[in-house]
Amino acid sequence: MPHYTPLIATIVAGFVVAFFMGALAMRLRVSPIAGYLIAGVMVGPFTPGFVADPHLATELAEIGVILLMFGVGLHFSFKDLLAVRRIAVPGALVQIGTATLLGMALSWLMGWTVLAGFVFGLALSVASTVVLLRALQVRDLVDTERGRIAVGWLIVEDLVMVLALVLLPVLASIALDPQGNGFSALAWPVLATFLKVGAFVVLMLVVGRRVIPWVLHWVVHTGSRELFRLAVLAIALGVAAGSAFIFDVSFALGAFFAGMILGETPLSRRAAEETLPLRDAFAVLFFVSVGMLFDPSVIIDQPLPLLVTVAIITVGKSLAAYAIVRSFGHARETSMTVAASLAQIGEFSFILVTLGFSLGVLPVEGRDLVLAGAIISIFLHPFLFSYAVHKASEHAPEEVEPVAAPSAGLVHIVLVGYGRVGRLIAQALRDRSKPVVVIETNAELAEAAMRDGHEAVAGNALDKRVLEAAGIDRATSLLIAIPEGFDAGAIAEKARALKPELPIVARAHSDGEVEHLTRLGIGEVVMGERELAMRMLELGLRGDMSGRPV
Repeated sequence: MPHYTPLIATIVAGFVVAFFMGALAMRLRVSPIAGYLIAGVMVGPFTPGFVADPHLATELAEIGVILLMFGVGLHFSFKDLLAVRRIAVPGALVQIGTATLLGMALSWLMGWTVLAGFVFGLALSVASTVVLLRALQVRDLVDTERGRIAVGWLIVEDLVMVLALVLLPVLASIALDPQGNGFSALAWPVLATFLKVGAFVVLMLVVGRRVIPWVLHWVVHTGSRELFRLAVLAIALGVAAGSAFIFDVSFALGAFFAGMILGETPLSRRAAEETLPLRDAFAVLFFVSVGMLFDPSVIIDQPLPLLVTVAIITVGKSLAAYAIVRSFGHARETSMTVAASLAQIGEFSFILVTLGFSLGVLPVEGRDLVLAGAIISIFLHPFLFSYAVHKASEHAPEEVEPVAAPSAGLVHIVLVGYGRVGRLIAQALRDRSKPVVVIETNAELAEAAMRDGHEAVAGNALDKRVLEAAGIDRATSLLIAIPEGFDAGAIAEKARALKPELPIVARAHSDGEVEHLTRLGIGEVVMGERELAMRMLELGLRGDMSGRPV
């Protein structure tokens, strides 16, 4: 058996070079995404040395898109999707129209045909699934209002692109042979596309809601973790492939609906944990595959058109999205987050320009500009997004979501996090008649805490104003129940700055986190696995000493 195969070589080269360049980027305090993109350029066909197979890399990257959208669907209910439809649908359509017109204007200056300009502009209008979701996940914004708007916006863009990919061959044939086609040639593909998408949605909501949870519950009762992990991957990839091959819906959209159906079951958290490692690994391959498409010569050959293309993607689209979200009455912080998250293009843009070029309606210059614009915008996006979110929070304090302050004069315990652990702690404190104020970033969980009879503050505990609103100056102790140990350390430092002698108890998941929190002066650090082992040992010894099981 030969040891060298294009598939293995592509995977090995992608991961190894991405690791070194990502580590270098982190060392330079730059987003690792920039390192992954440069790794793609290094193993691509336009630089000397080893060349990975770009077609295999693209297909592997598609798996990352599928798993990422499946993970988003796990946290995004159908109710959430309907809740943002009033802004996501018109907002996405107006933003797509604006970006398309800007692209057509540039194409007109370059002497292209109207259809070429339309394809070019449309390719500049749609954001990358992977880049947008990565930006939201890094800042823990997926489950916020602005995150839901951005994801809903993305879903509408995907639907528009599905329709565009179906209609483009028809439009190309009409443009090349205007006498041989009529209105029916255009109307039928549109109607067929809407029927297919509608049939897929109905199938998922009627049949999928019953079959998918039933399958996973059956697998859980087998007691096999390996089989459960396999079942989750089979559902994600199987539904995505079925949606594409049977209903002509995109892989990403099919995976999103599969995740959304599964997200309504109690097994959603476990399913998300099982797919996380693969999601991260294949997301890296996505960025590597994008880097492989970049031909550096376009910077020298077409500098001015490239500069305008990047400006349309990063400035034109963002300004349009910002104006739309503000016009719907949303705060500046929400508007800037949504606008910044869309300031890039990705996978659908590649598919669209490749199809347009193969049909003979888009010149090679247009394809190269879109690919180069995608590379540069993805490279810049982490910096633009971080800057926009930071400036939104810094310059618009009056628009920070209101928080509920605790009762005046209350002496209480401050609890950060109302997840599974935080909820149990709050319940135990209430049973002991100990007043507690909960700080929770997720507004829905904060509302749940209030429904359970606790006072709650909706906001990030890293924000000084949130800690003050929770009455940290009157608190007898601070309990940090969030699972991220290093974030807990940052919260502890903020709290100690406001009340230096405050007793703090934090949660950790590893020896490294315990060491970090201890170094910060947190007296009590609880590591779940260690406490569980000690309790089981205690019960086991008690049973052994008494001569009977406990």
